[in-house]
Amino acid sequence: MFAVTVLAARWVARRLSLPPAPSVRLAVGFLALGLMLVAEFTIVLGLRGLTFRGYLASRDPLSGTVYFALLAIFALMPLLVARR
Repeated sequence: MFAVTVLAARWVARRLSLPPAPSVRLAVGFLALGLMLVAEFTIVLGLRGLTFRGYLASRDPLSGTVYFALLAIFALMPLLVARR
């Protein structure tokens, strides 16, 4: 997941010609995170028949922590891959 995140962030930054301004890159990252979470929760909760609270409670402590850390990295990656 991490490798794909890095490659996708680089591709999006080049494709959209994002300026190196941190505010722009963070906005793109958090917009992407929001869209991904909406899609994930809509699909996963619908298919598994869970509530949001039930979904969070069903997460394994270790894999859940890694998953949430990778979500934070996903949101920050457009900023992290900025060419200085």
